[in-house]
Amino acid sequence: MGRFKKILIIIRRSNGDVFLTEPLVRELKEKYNADIDVLINKDTRMVAKLNPFFNRIFTYDYGWKGLKKYFNEIKLFWKIFKRYDLAINLTTNDRSTRYAIFSAKKSISVVDNEKRKNWWKKLLLTHYYYNENKHIILQNLIPLQFLQSIPKTIEVNSYYNKEVFDNLTEKYSFLKDKYIIFHPSAQYEYKIYPLHLRNTLLNLLNTLDIPIIITGGKSSVDLNIATSIPKLKNVYNLIGETSLEEFIAISDNSSCYIGMDTLNMHIAASQNKKIFAIFGPTNHQIWSPWCNKLQTYAKTKELNQRYGNINIFQANMDCVYCGLAGCDDKHGKSECLDYINPSEIFLKVKKWIVA
Repeated sequence: MGRFKKILIIIRRSNGDVFLTEPLVRELKEKYNADIDVLINKDTRMVAKLNPFFNRIFTYDYGWKGLKKYFNEIKLFWKIFKRYDLAINLTTNDRSTRYAIFSAKKSISVVDNEKRKNWWKKLLLTHYYYNENKHIILQNLIPLQFLQSIPKTIEVNSYYNKEVFDNLTEKYSFLKDKYIIFHPSAQYEYKIYPLHLRNTLLNLLNTLDIPIIITGGKSSVDLNIATSIPKLKNVYNLIGETSLEEFIAISDNSSCYIGMDTLNMHIAASQNKKIFAIFGPTNHQIWSPWCNKLQTYAKTKELNQRYGNINIFQANMDCVYCGLAGCDDKHGKSECLDYINPSEIFLKVKKWIVA
């Protein structure tokens, strides 16, 4: 494939997807020392900004409508047209594939398994590969096979300015002590632990007499959860009070992460923290936290399992894990989350803290 001075990565999915490109991007930077740009969805921009290997960030906005969408797409297209030596597309949709083909001399892209839709992609791409049923990090690293650049070790890293935490401790004195993180929110409501179970778990954790930092962003989902957090002696509610970079700093200085299957879980895992992750309908064999120490993920179908520093809790139901966006697959309620016992989570946390 040759040497590359300019590389474009296209990853138009959610926050966690963008974050988990870090092993791929770091390997490309180390191998080629190239300028690496990224094309993402607008709502994932803050995640991309915290990856030090990304140079320019281009965004696609689903909010574009009518003529504005037409002109903005043309503008975006010309910004990247034939500007790169290599483009790697990690998203199967047609638009992302076209961006890869027309932005670079050589292009690599994932494609859907349905061959009837992909004939033109196979014809125009330099290399293509199928979307396999494997962990997302291993899936993202497949393009390296075409570059003869297989990393010896696979680790996920996160980054922040060390001064950020110093500033936080001046503002929040309780961050100077040993503390744990409880992250009750997720990007989508169908992934969120029900209110009554969440509050039961918080009341149990409160008995450990360790500061519990409640984290979350400023989305409507997060802010709605913020109003329902119980006022307990050891609970400090920071939902909506910190940036993503500040969360990374808080997480890096914490003892453990307890909470939902979301971006923040992957950040804590990248820092080798003890993880107690609550999964709903998500396929944990694809989206489980990556264990840097053991170089692995949740490989088995076992619903409640531990590997290295990672603990996963998922309901014992025939339909789990379905991979749907809620039981109706329309971002409705995920009933499986109702069957995860908060006492089981607490006992595992307590056993680890007391040990």
